[in-house]
Amino acid sequence: MLFDSHAHLDDSRFDVDRESIIKSAKEDGILYILNAGADLSTSVKAVNLAEKYEMIYAAVGIHPHDVKDIDEDTIEVLKALSNKKKVVAIGEIGLDYHYNHSPKEDQRKWFKRQIELAREVKLPMIIHDREANQECFDILNHYKAGDIGCVMHCYSGSVELAREYIKRGVYISLAGPLTFKNAKKTHEVAKEIPLEWLLVETDSPYLTPTPYRGKRNEPAYVRYVAEAIADTKGISFEEVARKTTENAKRLFGIK
Repeated sequence: MLFDSHAHLDDSRFDVDRESIIKSAKEDGILYILNAGADLSTSVKAVNLAEKYEMIYAAVGIHPHDVKDIDEDTIEVLKALSNKKKVVAIGEIGLDYHYNHSPKEDQRKWFKRQIELAREVKLPMIIHDREANQECFDILNHYKAGDIGCVMHCYSGSVELAREYIKRGVYISLAGPLTFKNAKKTHEVAKEIPLEWLLVETDSPYLTPTPYRGKRNEPAYVRYVAEAIADTKGISFEEVARKTTENAKRLFGIK
């Protein structure tokens, strides 16, 4: 009954057992997985995985780490990929001022350009925001991201900012850090943001939830995120699973 709304099953850490990991996810009640691209190579891999496995869908885009290496030809390739049947989003795109692997000016330029692409191809966006909360919000607000369709991937901002996002029709996605005891801001977001605006994800192989923290993450572990939301809100796991799946299907246009 769950939808892992953000994973990277194309990652090399899954090369030895990708097939069994996907099978395990299905057996554990994961109905859908959205595999997000981070550059052209992983975007193509995401599409290939989606075409091979019925339960997997794809997003294509260039992560802020890698925008220093792209140009308009890259956008044209993304546009072509976006026409593939199982591509349901542009992402992950955004700003990352923690590592600054790409210059900030390049990040801003290509973030905006990929938002324009999303609007052009009529697909929702998956947004990466690290240590750029206000600037990311301002850009998305300028482009009326909620009208395009948008989710804040692995949200780590404040509950106040989350409230401003949902006012504008932008979804909030929670991941493994919600299960960490010291993640006070994320717990507050899970408690205060209405369930109809929440998605769950793993970001696997990253951000592994408790009780597997320190090991490779996988889509089946998204249930621990859903359980943490249920505990925080004082509602059933089944309700969280049902509603977050409905939310993701609505955002990504999956019938």
